[in-house]
Amino acid sequence: MRIAVGSDEATPLTSWVLEELRRRGHEVATFGALREGDNPNWPVVAQKVGQAVASGQCQQGILFCWTGTGVSIAANKVPGVRAALCVDAPTAEGARRWNDANVLCMSLRLTTPAVAREILDAWFSAQPDPSEQTNVERLKAMDTGR
Repeated sequence: MRIAVGSDEATPLTSWVLEELRRRGHEVATFGALREGDNPNWPVVAQKVGQAVASGQCQQGILFCWTGTGVSIAANKVPGVRAALCVDAPTAEGARRWNDANVLCMSLRLTTPAVAREILDAWFSAQPDPSEQTNVERLKAMDTGR
């Protein structure tokens, strides 16, 4: 799977996640502070990751900022993005299962590599619940103003 990963800071956590994604066999496209010369401002990073996912260039995205809140808000402005701020594995699993979330947001301040591993395990193992498809379609309709 091709995953867009962006952050406003390059930290030991972002380095660990990039390495872990590659170890799991994913192709990674980096944005913001994770790509030399790219704009590291969190709204710009979130928009670029969101656009990469919404356009189909990447199947999913992962975003970081200090709290995770800013990138979550900004990414959700991109039509087609369903970004979820996840601080633990059950939240990540629920975001994928019930919301078919396609962009995972994490806090640089709160997330340790051990917690990130649990979040990634839950995120990648959970499948969207078909009984929630009507609600996901409602979200998609909100993107287009229908």
